[in-house]
Amino acid sequence: MATTESPGAVKKVVVHLRATGDAPILKQTKFKILGTDKFAKVIEFLRRQLHKETLFVYVNSAFSPNPDELVIDLYNNFGFDGKLVVNYACSMAWG
Repeated sequence: MATTESPGAVKKVVVHLRATGDAPILKQTKFKILGTDKFAKVIEFLRRQLHKETLFVYVNSAFSPNPDELVIDLYNNFGFDGKLVVNYACSMAWG
């Protein structure tokens, strides 16, 4: 018998941040975020940590998601090994 989460339970997603190109490496590369949060929250976190206004952010070294995307949707579609890998760069790394 499958168990379901209660509607009030919000899944947290582990986000693994990876520096790309000339971007500085963060001291903390993994953190948890609510799945109901928008991807814009990840981008803002990176901007604050790196003190950079212009930042290029990618999921799985492949594409730059819309800031309005929910973190849980990105994780469900592109996450692996229990985490969502987010690459960041100070200049465009991938098209």
